[in-house]
Amino acid sequence: MDAVEKVYRFYESWRGEKFVYGKSACGAPLVGFFVGQREYPVLLFQYAMHAREWITALLALEHIKRGMPRGGGYFLPLVNPDGAALSLRSRALSLWKANAEGVDLNVNFPAGWGTGRANVFSPAPQNYVGAYPLCAPESRALARFTLRARPAATVSYHTKGGEIYWEFGQKGEALCRDEKLAAALADETGYAARRITGSAGGYKDWCIRALGIPAFTVEAGSDAFSHPLGEDCLPALVRENIGVPERLAEELCKWKTR
Repeated sequence: MDAVEKVYRFYESWRGEKFVYGKSACGAPLVGFFVGQREYPVLLFQYAMHAREWITALLALEHIKRGMPRGGGYFLPLVNPDGAALSLRSRALSLWKANAEGVDLNVNFPAGWGTGRANVFSPAPQNYVGAYPLCAPESRALARFTLRARPAATVSYHTKGGEIYWEFGQKGEALCRDEKLAAALADETGYAARRITGSAGGYKDWCIRALGIPAFTVEAGSDAFSHPLGEDCLPALVRENIGVPERLAEELCKWKTR
């Protein structure tokens, strides 16, 4: 049973709150879970947006089982089920990042769309921005769900490199807040909090620009690993990241009371 099957099996067996927030390009359900309480801070975590990074979907299941001792969390473990299936089930496509239509979901959001240094403008295994922002059903569903959920912060799980990206043009108090939150997550995971340039159109970027909330991309796992990370890497990812939802909730509460 591969990671895609494990997510859907977990969804069927889960007795807590769960939902379908859209469909993929091939019609697969986009499933999500809510754990904790609907009180501040409610967070949103999304995983496996890039196909070859399907290992993060299994990290999501560990986060869901651990729960949220403070606040609540929406967990979307498999944002790109079609792409993940391609990567898992075809050796020739094991490094595929895009959805089934060749759109890289993490450059398909309306936040500097099409201006990234590595962007391409026709369907490809990676970096294709799409015909227009949110043209992909997966990114469109994620954006709509995020607007409905109105989370206090979002975290996007990717692999690999052991880095946390947190900045997309914030200024003033928001910049100070997000830098301090990123530092706390760096302390929790052992990863490096970094600003990056030449990247745009990502989910993190859109959350910062459209909602004005803290948003983080976590590149989980050591750069010593090779893509795609196999299930043998999961224990390390869990060890480094299992406390992230709780830590982020705690830090947001501290910031709110300042």
